[in-house]
Amino acid sequence: MDLASRGEVRLERFLDVATELFCEKGYQHTRLSEIVARAGGSLATLYRAFGDKEGLVRAIIQRRKDRMRSSIQALILDDMEPEHALRAVAEEIAEQISTREAQVVYRIALGEGSSFPDLRDWFFEHAVASVRSTLSRYFELQIAAGRMKMTCPAAASNQFFMMLSGDVILGISSGHVREPDPAQLRQHALGAVDTFLYGTLPR
Repeated sequence: MDLASRGEVRLERFLDVATELFCEKGYQHTRLSEIVARAGGSLATLYRAFGDKEGLVRAIIQRRKDRMRSSIQALILDDMEPEHALRAVAEEIAEQISTREAQVVYRIALGEGSSFPDLRDWFFEHAVASVRSTLSRYFELQIAAGRMKMTCPAAASNQFFMMLSGDVILGISSGHVREPDPAQLRQHALGAVDTFLYGTLPR
């Protein structure tokens, strides 16, 4: 393994350990020295790579955003029928939300957002917007193909995303939900797909 690769592994290790400690102790009670002690390496390397603790959280959010977007894009939604595509998205989002990394992101960016407004706003402008833009683009394609009908794809993408995960994310970010159950998340998300596509009134 070359020096560049070893350096990348070290930075990933910092992010992994920071996620573990933030989940165990909370953001406010975790010290950078504790992260270095568990991850190995040096405090100087951590500062050089991330700047400070907030920069470390921003890197965790960036990684979470990249993973979420990649996982949804990998589904290759464009040619899928809405029922199959939205179920695939629902299952993927449910799986992603159940990770410790996602829990840390929600608790810091949302639960403590008033203390870190720049971080909170960055989360909404990048992480949340990224997933919603992917959904909005899919809805636009389905409207053009005559498979869906809606007045505003962007608004619909927001509504669908919140139906899938809004109450769960609220529970996680507030600390009310400590360890979300992946099976329950999946069931909840799939139920939201049915409600979004077919509504609740008899036809």
